[in-house]
Amino acid sequence: MSKRVQTSRLDAFDRKILAILQRDNTTPQRTIGEAVNLSAPAVQRRIKRMREEGIILADVSVIEPHAVGQAITIFVEVEVISETAEQIEHAKKEFAATAEIQQCYYVTGEADFILIVVVSSMADYEALTRRLFFGNNNVKRFRTFVAMDRVKVGLGVPVE
Repeated sequence: MSKRVQTSRLDAFDRKILAILQRDNTTPQRTIGEAVNLSAPAVQRRIKRMREEGIILADVSVIEPHAVGQAITIFVEVEVISETAEQIEHAKKEFAATAEIQQCYYVTGEADFILIVVVSSMADYEALTRRLFFGNNNVKRFRTFVAMDRVKVGLGVPVE
């Protein structure tokens, strides 16, 4: 998922465009152009380039989990037994392929992975733990933290 890109190619116009797109990626290019003092075609070219270079990773709709029956957000620390490159890559692929896992981070410290999971019930989470953790010989332990409130959620990156 993580891809290294050169930030030196981003000028002030690009950063302003990114700031607008992070707030609402349905903003018309004409409106963006007016806001950053560029023509709509210039904005279009810049957006196209930033997509091609991997600066813009996706254009998505952010969905309210409660509205689709996914009312529980859970943070999970996972510690593995073996940290060989092969085992870590296997874990990354398995976690990335699991629909209930919104985000997965390979981290330093006591845990090896931090997962952000959404489920509709604790029974669904229990089934997920049986599938991902109890059935995995490389998982040493995992700790669960259930979110009581979603205070701030987002993937916005400071660009200006």
